[in-house]
Amino acid sequence: MKVLLQTAAAGLLAVTLSACGDKAGEQRADGQGNEPVNIAQDVAGAATGVASGAVGAVSADAFARDAAIGGLYEVESSKLALTRSKNPDVIATAKMIIADHTLANDELKALAAAGKAPSLPTSLDERRKGMLDNLTGAAANDFDDRYLDQQTMAHHEALLAFNGYARMGDNADLKAFAAKHAPKLEAHAEMVTKLDRSTNADDEAGSGKSAKANALGKAAHDAKH
Repeated sequence: MKVLLQTAAAGLLAVTLSACGDKAGEQRADGQGNEPVNIAQDVAGAATGVASGAVGAVSADAFARDAAIGGLYEVESSKLALTRSKNPDVIATAKMIIADHTLANDELKALAAAGKAPSLPTSLDERRKGMLDNLTGAAANDFDDRYLDQQTMAHHEALLAFNGYARMGDNADLKAFAAKHAPKLEAHAEMVTKLDRSTNADDEAGSGKSAKANALGKAAHDAKH
C-alpha cells in the first residue's frame, strides 16, 4: 500500500506541476504582470502539498494537522469565491465546499477536544496563506480559473492523505474520520475538475488542462487502491 501511495503521489505531482507550469506559460505569453509569479508560487506549493499528503497518510500528527489546515483553507478560499466570482456554478460549488468542510472541521475539532486526536492548528500555514493571497490578487477575469486550479490541487492533495490514512492510519478514530469524509472529498474533486474543464472548453489551453485534470483525478484515485 505504501508503494502504491508513493506511486500515486509521484503521478499527482508530475501532472500537477505540468498543469500549473503550462498555465504560467500562458500567462507569460499574455504579458500579465504578477500572475506568472503567483502561479509559480502555486506550483511550488503543489509540490509541497503532494509530499505533505503522502506523509499525512501514515502519521496521526501529520494527518490531523493537514486535515485541519486544509479544511480551514477550503472554507476561507471558498468564502473569497463568494465575493469574487460572478459564475453561478462556481458560487454554488463554493457554498457546498464551505458547508461540507465546516462540518468536517467541527467533527475533527470535537475529536481533538475529546482527546481522540492530536492537538490541531487554528490558523493557516504559510503555504495556504500564500495561496489565499494569490487568489485575492488575481485579476477579476482570471479569478474563477485560479480558484478552480487551486481547488483541484487542494482536493487531490487531501485525497492522498484521507484515502491513505483510512487504509494505513494508526489512530482508530482518525481512520474512521478519514474514511467517512474521503468520499465527499472525491465528489468535490470531481466537481471542481469538471467545472474547471467546462470553463476552459473553448480554448486550446483549456483542453490541455482538462487532460491534466483527468490525470490528477486518476493519480489521487490510485491512492485508495
